[in-house]
Amino acid sequence: MPEETISTVTISSEPSARSSTTANNQQPQPQSERKPLNLGPLTEIHAFWIAGMSCDGCSIAAVGATNPSVESLLLGIVPGMPKLILHHPVLAVEAGDAFVHPFYLAEEGKLDAPYVLILEGSIPDERIAAKTGGYWSACGVEVREDGTHRPIPSAEWVKRLAPGAAAVIAIGTCATWGGVPAAAGNATGAMGLMDFLGRDYRSAFGLPVINIPGCSPVGDNFTETVAAILLFLQGLGPLPEFDELGRPAWLFRETVHTHCVRAGFYEEGTFAENYGDKECLVEVGCWGPVVQCNITSRGAINHMGGCMNTGGICIGCTMPGFPDRFAPFYKRPPGSLLSTNTSRLTGALIRRLRRTTLAFQNRETRWDREGNVPSGWGAVQEPSKLKAAMHFLYEKMQARGTRAKIGSKSSNN
Repeated sequence: MPEETISTVTISSEPSARSSTTANNQQPQPQSERKPLNLGPLTEIHAFWIAGMSCDGCSIAAVGATNPSVESLLLGIVPGMPKLILHHPVLAVEAGDAFVHPFYLAEEGKLDAPYVLILEGSIPDERIAAKTGGYWSACGVEVREDGTHRPIPSAEWVKRLAPGAAAVIAIGTCATWGGVPAAAGNATGAMGLMDFLGRDYRSAFGLPVINIPGCSPVGDNFTETVAAILLFLQGLGPLPEFDELGRPAWLFRETVHTHCVRAGFYEEGTFAENYGDKECLVEVGCWGPVVQCNITSRGAINHMGGCMNTGGICIGCTMPGFPDRFAPFYKRPPGSLLSTNTSRLTGALIRRLRRTTLAFQNRETRWDREGNVPSGWGAVQEPSKLKAAMHFLYEKMQARGTRAKIGSKSSNN
């Protein structure tokens, strides 16, 4: 058996920095020190989950995923995929120093496997909080030289771990674009991970920040993307396609409206007037036609639910402009004045023509010949002469260029 060749790449890494001064330096430091990273078939990979300014909704969404599930990733039962070792501040069994210890090992390059960094929640400007001796969000504590303890801000952990990570993933709109904590009037100076690390950031494997937005995101969107990245890191698949903002292109290329279960009503120019109505929700505040998200086709959990599927409007929660560019919520978008009125004009005619065709397609040809519908459930109205003439022409057009005989004269039985 030929000897296996292990390739190496060089990665950028910051020197270990455990002093309180890094907490006040908001932007990541230049990547200077380089060290080799052994590559080859991976049996396991660590995932460090950092919580910033978040509500933990992204964690809840992730553990509800089914394709693949978080359990299958942690157990390593997905064929060809390395086992994922998750370091999550809520889900971990360890606590205190035992929980934080692997973070230090990752920072110092002493882990026995590669790692990915996952951020949930936006990154606040810790310089603002430091002015009064406080912090916005943190994980673990360090001992200062004078013996006192200092919480380690989440922003600092990102700076420490991002340079050596095989991939850096932002889950949820707060982590991707800043979200609600970064909305107008916020006091924290919060921002998304891509804004924090900057345009030139690349992971140890050469990847920019990967963004999986949503408030909260579809759990399967997250685990599916993680699985695809792990297969790439394993060397078993190509790098998945991402759009210009780092979103999985196959998940966020289409708009909500494209696959919305209510899109047919829009086309026919019928719109809901109140919440709970079955028609298109654009006129009661839905932004679906201009929002990139797959919630209507994939559902929220286990392919079930989803905002418009259950009667809710789209408020644009996956988009970089959320929430400011979509506020106030539940108000009709200005652009709908033109689009919905145009749809009403064309839809009124289309709707009537379709109803006529539907009425004839809902009949056996025998019923037309015998002039009777033998249903005991109710009286079926016979089509008027005008509609019968219209449908006769319709069937002629349908059979044009073929030898087919369509309609009531197509059978003598």
